[in-house]
Amino acid sequence: MSEEMKNSMVSEEARSCECRHKHRDPKEERDLINRLNRIEGQVRGIKQMVQDDRYCTDILIQVSAIQSALNGFTTKLLSDHIKSCVVQEIKDGNEEQVIGELCDTIKKML
Repeated sequence: MSEEMKNSMVSEEARSCECRHKHRDPKEERDLINRLNRIEGQVRGIKQMVQDDRYCTDILIQVSAIQSALNGFTTKLLSDHIKSCVVQEIKDGNEEQVIGELCDTIKKML
């Protein structure tokens, strides 16, 4: 493999590993963390149900509740992302890039 190809691959890896950050206001962060804490508790509860040999249907109902909670978390995070990050990127003139990224993200979620 040529040195140029190696450098190109390293460059691609560096771009895909870009670490971006978003400062969240305290209320938004608190809401997301509270949702995750509830989900974490639900998962621990299901683990205990399995260990206690609980009936399959009872466990499946709890799994469904977790899926619903994760959907709520995802919806909230995506909504916040669009209202803040996407809008700001569009204002900064990065419309094509940010819309492409948003479409890719939604595809991955589906």
